[in-house]
Amino acid sequence: MQQPLYILAESTQRTSGLDARRSNVAAGRAVASAVRTTLGPRGMDKMLVDSSGEVVVTNDGATILKEMDIEHPAAQMLVEVAESQEAEVGDGTTTAAVLAGELLARAEDLLDDDVHATAVVEGYHEALRLALDAVDGMLVEGAVDRDVLLTVAESAMTGKGTGDIATHVLAEIVVDAVLQVADDDRRVDRDDIRVFTRTGASAAATELVRGVVFEKEPANDNMPREVTDATVAVLDMKLDVRSGEVDTEYTITSVEQLDAALSAEDAERRAIAESLTDAGVDVVFCSKKISDPVAAYLADAGILAFSNVKKSDARAFARATGARRLGTLDGMESSDLGTAASVRVEKQSGDDVVFVEGSDDSRTVTLYVRGSTDHVVDETERAIDDALGVVVAAHEDGEIVPGAGAVEIAIADRLRAGANAVTGRKALAVEAFADAVDAIPRTLAENAGLDPIDALVDLRARHDRDGVAGIVIDGPSVEITNPTDEHVVDPAAVKREALESATEAATMILRIDDVIAAN
Repeated sequence: MQQPLYILAESTQRTSGLDARRSNVAAGRAVASAVRTTLGPRGMDKMLVDSSGEVVVTNDGATILKEMDIEHPAAQMLVEVAESQEAEVGDGTTTAAVLAGELLARAEDLLDDDVHATAVVEGYHEALRLALDAVDGMLVEGAVDRDVLLTVAESAMTGKGTGDIATHVLAEIVVDAVLQVADDDRRVDRDDIRVFTRTGASAAATELVRGVVFEKEPANDNMPREVTDATVAVLDMKLDVRSGEVDTEYTITSVEQLDAALSAEDAERRAIAESLTDAGVDVVFCSKKISDPVAAYLADAGILAFSNVKKSDARAFARATGARRLGTLDGMESSDLGTAASVRVEKQSGDDVVFVEGSDDSRTVTLYVRGSTDHVVDETERAIDDALGVVVAAHEDGEIVPGAGAVEIAIADRLRAGANAVTGRKALAVEAFADAVDAIPRTLAENAGLDPIDALVDLRARHDRDGVAGIVIDGPSVEITNPTDEHVVDPAAVKREALESATEAATMILRIDDVIAAN
């Protein structure tokens, strides 16, 4: 009898064929179901508790998936979908995850009916092309001005736990921040928009600072706590006695020599303070150490200085004040210095918080986020991050579409109509894609307390009649109407990214027919 040939180690586990696909699909669907109930303005929150007892309360899809301890490799792909969506456009993470899960679920039905995985994948790619065409057909005409950006921001933050009043206030702050740092080509560098959080007030107390807010103590206690109309220097150098690049030893044989050495060092430190004073500098931000003697001389000169600031903070100071980052004081000119309307140090909850407020055309801003508790602050910060992402996307691209599930209804209608032109079994995959997209408005209806089947029927009927139909939630009322008329809109980029990332993840998982796991 022929002996068996072992290629893999005995501890290796292998799953192949339909069993492998079913395992991967089940894992993907499980991840999607974990965030499904958080979708929409009436979405529920999740409480995530780790092994150390740390608690996170949120309904942000990306945060939920990131905090979950997911081990299955296929499920990890859906987590990557949410992370990609968050990184690219800042919102729509839950939509992308739910859509990917539904695409896998519909594909599983086709696989059970002996439709080959390759046909499903090809059909999904054809459906994606039709879906993107449908998004283009739903673009809302008109310029994307400040009022439109406000509606985009409010739509993104609705249901995030910030409250109706706070949502409106936060939306205005977010829009003002984006418009402040946008260049003439409407491009926005997200690094120019900083977020600083602090408990002790309601979320409605959040404010926009045209400059930088950070936590730092002055280099010396005797330095002033507030400077107005300040001249600012941003330094990338150590403010102390210069040291050689090689180790050198000096032999001192008398007290006079010791006094001379100490006097020389003191004179060098004093010269540092004098050079800054002569240049008219009022505030110094130094990314490296400021020695105590130099800090004392700066304090005597009335200069407010901060040492060991982060490189990212130094860049922000330069952008906010117009200063250049200097590596030496030699040859320092007035053009190298920046200006700030005020630099003040406030004591908050026992910590020193520094406010660096630039001019009205400052290219760096800070959203000073407040909240009554750490959980509220964290969730408010996540809501603001989502709003920043969608406002930036809408401002840069200038394209918006109706929200509230209206685009998904239009996509499903376009796919069902276009499936007739697709040949072979790929047409079944296109129809399956349409059914998967229907899961978004169906979930919105279910989370809003409506009967999902009745709501879907009403949405389709209203779409056939008017061309646009969505589930608009305004306080306690839920209505199927035109979302654009109710100022519920989303950036087109969010919809496109969700469709593309979800399709790519689903098709990648479907093409896997062998899973080999080794210890």
